Amino acid sequence: MRRRGRVIVGAVGDHRAEVVKVVSETFRLDPAEIEFDAPLEELGIDSKGRIRLLSALEIYHDVRIDLDQLDRFTDIGSVAEVLAEALGGNAGGSDERR
Repeated sequence: MRRRGRVIVGAVGDHRAEVVKVVSETFRLDPAEIEFDAPLEELGIDSKGRIRLLSALEIYHDVRIDLDQLDRFTDIGSVAEVLAEALGGNAGGSDERR
């Protein structure tokens, strides 16, 4: 997994598969049935489920995602964007794990 340099460039597509994996494991869904542009609600993920997803992503990727980002969790692609920013944003000096 790349976490150095400019991870955000081209990273959203790379993170979609990772988000699908976390979604399928967290909500016990068949990954083959998860479409990147399907609204999370269609997958049965409501507002509480989005919090659960955020927590699962933080644990799986050892990253911090601000709760304010939950409004952006609308589909797999948007979740992948938030994840890419969280992973890539740490290079800007906000990484608490240094």
